[in-house]
This record gives sequence, C-alpha cells and structure tokens, in this order.
Amino acid sequence: MSQPARPEDVDEICGSLPETELGTSWGDVPTWKVPPGEKGKGFVMYRQPRQDAKHPVTGEVYDDLVVILTPGPGEKAALVEDPDSPFVTIDHFRNFNAVLVQESRLGEITRDELAEVITDAWLTRAPKKLVKEFLADG
Repeated sequence: MSQPARPEDVDEICGSLPETELGTSWGDVPTWKVPPGEKGKGFVMYRQPRQDAKHPVTGEVYDDLVVILTPGPGEKAALVEDPDSPFVTIDHFRNFNAVLVQESRLGEITRDELAEVITDAWLTRAPKKLVKEFLADG
C-alpha cells in the first residue's frame, strides 16, 4: 500500500521524470520544467502567497500552495470536485487547466496518487518524442 504523500515527494517525483529541472518562471517562482533549459515548459510550480488565494473560513493567505497542471478541464474538475481530494482551484485559475494543493494537505492522498497527477502534468508539457519514449518504457 502506498504511503501518504509528503511535501518532499513533489520534488522527488518531479525529479524522477525524464529530462526535468527545477528552475524559475514568472520572475522567481520555483518551477519544475521539461525539458531542461530555455525551451522548458513548467508543469509544477510553487506559488508565492497572494491575496487571491485565502482560506475560505479564516481568510488567511495560503503560504504553501503547489500548482499542478492538468491535461484538460475534465481532469481538473474530477480532482477539484472530489470531496475527498485536497485539490482546489481559485478564480485566478478559472480558465486554466491546473489545480492547487496545500503542501500541508498532501497527506490526504497517497504518494502514488500524487505521482499520477504530477506525471499527467509532465505528459501535458513534455515534447511529443519524449512522451512517446516514456510511455513505451512504462
């Protein structure tokens, strides 16, 4: 049985996928990209605390959000609408295929579930040839 996901699993999973690197995007936002270098496209980002992402009850600004891309609106909806899922969205991401999750809530899913969501994000951004090789090896 898979262990509960931990915050450090995000970097471990991203780093285990082919041709990834932890860089920055949108100024200085830590972002996992594929492939490495100038042409890299972000698939997981550590979001800076911002006023547009607050706890609905306490009003506290979330300071531990991870943004994970989704393959499309259906996958995003499935993650966000599942009452047992820690994944959420905010108005800022209304028209963007991505979900947010607090690092402090990752333990509500298993490491395997987190790996699946991150791998799907990687598959949406990786070059077609790399995706083909990855899926053939899988």
